[in-house]
Amino acid sequence: MDRKIKKKTWTFKKIATIGGGALVLGFIAYLLIFADRRSKLNVDKEKITISSVRRGIFQERIPQTGTVEPSVTFYLDAIEGGNIKKVYKESGAMLQKGDVIVELSNLNRELSVLSQEAGLNESINRVRQTRLSLEQNDLQQQQTLAQIDNELAKLKPQYQRQKMLYEKKLISKQEFEQTEADYEYNLKRRKITYTSYKNDSLSRVRQLTQLNRSERRMTQSLEGVGQILDNLTIKSPIDGQLSTPPLFEGQAVSQGQRLGQVDKIGSYKVRVPIDELYLPRISTGLNATTTFANNEYKLVITYIYPTITNGRFEVDMEFVDDAPEGIRRGQSLRLRIELGQSSEELLLSVGGFYKDTGGNWVYVVNDDGSSAEKRKIRLGRKNPENFEVLEGLQPGEKVITSSYDNFGDNEVLVLK
Repeated sequence: MDRKIKKKTWTFKKIATIGGGALVLGFIAYLLIFADRRSKLNVDKEKITISSVRRGIFQERIPQTGTVEPSVTFYLDAIEGGNIKKVYKESGAMLQKGDVIVELSNLNRELSVLSQEAGLNESINRVRQTRLSLEQNDLQQQQTLAQIDNELAKLKPQYQRQKMLYEKKLISKQEFEQTEADYEYNLKRRKITYTSYKNDSLSRVRQLTQLNRSERRMTQSLEGVGQILDNLTIKSPIDGQLSTPPLFEGQAVSQGQRLGQVDKIGSYKVRVPIDELYLPRISTGLNATTTFANNEYKLVITYIYPTITNGRFEVDMEFVDDAPEGIRRGQSLRLRIELGQSSEELLLSVGGFYKDTGGNWVYVVNDDGSSAEKRKIRLGRKNPENFEVLEGLQPGEKVITSSYDNFGDNEVLVLK
């Protein structure tokens, strides 16, 4: 009798099939649970900039652009109006102090000046004539006193002799009385004349003081009137270079009109406009640097203008040492103004990433340089070279600092 043979339930093929399926399911489960599902982007290393986070000296600086100006400038304003009679110096000419630049003519003003000069000269002559009369009167009174003293010098001894002779009855009474009368008359005459002279002298002193004061005032007025005509001639107040708009003979010039300026050569300052946000931190004495012809020059803030225009205020800066050779008025200079004292900080190089992230996050490169991951950070102060790192980075870490424009929202960059 034949036996029924049972079929095996777990064949090798079945076990292999089930095992393989389990492995696939396990792998899928692993991917679902443990795999990195962050968005990634392949990036060419050659097209990005990677910078190291490091400790270093941080000097907060703000970049600004200033304009070169002469440190000393005199403006040529027309004190008197008129028409240009002659132009002696053209714009750009090198001048010495006192050089005539422009001569104006003003017929009405010139006639007025001549009339004033004539009137003042006439008044001065009257004052001088009055002084002369007072001095002559003083001289006449002194001469009269001298004559009286001379008479008394003769009469006194004669009177004394005749008195003695009369007492001895050697001369007549009539002869003695005549001499006595002459002597006493001259004594009284001298007393009256001297009293008059003394009073007149006091009056003369007062009058002469007033006359001298009046003459000085009129002489000063005469000089001032003469200065009016001198003002029609525009001269250089210093040695320097002339800058003027186009000027031509016959051109009308109004009183107070600016005809140009004279700049002192070889001495320059830099006028710098700065955003008003920095006003509380800007003070005289702050330093700055600029590069000109591949050389670095130091400057210092010497004056802060008090007015704010369109959200900006201005400062004057002067070179600490000599100004660069070849520098010109009106030239622009890029400056780096230092704010406060330097200090040791954690630094990250400035780059295009900031405009994309606002400094809130960066891509940090891993240790083997194969990828970079997005990380939140916090930045502080900035100068043209570096940011101050406050949180999120450690010394030695590497950060992509070039622009993130092409990276989208990917969290991981795979570096190739």
